[in-house]
Amino acid sequence: MKIAEKMISICGLVCSECGAFIATQANDDKKKKEVADLWAKSYHVDLKPEDINCDGCTSTTGIVFSYPRVCEIRACGLKKQVKNCAHCPEYACEKLAKFFEMAPLAKTTLEEIRKSL
Repeated sequence: MKIAEKMISICGLVCSECGAFIATQANDDKKKKEVADLWAKSYHVDLKPEDINCDGCTSTTGIVFSYPRVCEIRACGLKKQVKNCAHCPEYACEKLAKFFEMAPLAKTTLEEIRKSL
């Protein structure tokens, strides 16, 4: 799958490969439970299958999982009205640099997008 075919979040994560997005789009309650159990264990948070609903981080009118609602990178990108951070004139800002330490694949995705701009 080419990057252009993927749903890329503002920070460079691939929404179309995210368990919450996939389960929501498939309306798959079993998958929502699997994602809730995995994320609850991995991130030490209380999640239930009904918490796993997301139309993607770039969605402004649909359902968005709880964390993107408070994500400072997403808020910044929406405010600047950029498709994703690769399109931002301030790329790569301090917020992204910290995020890339946890999510190096997001950096790779945004770097590939920047090469095509």
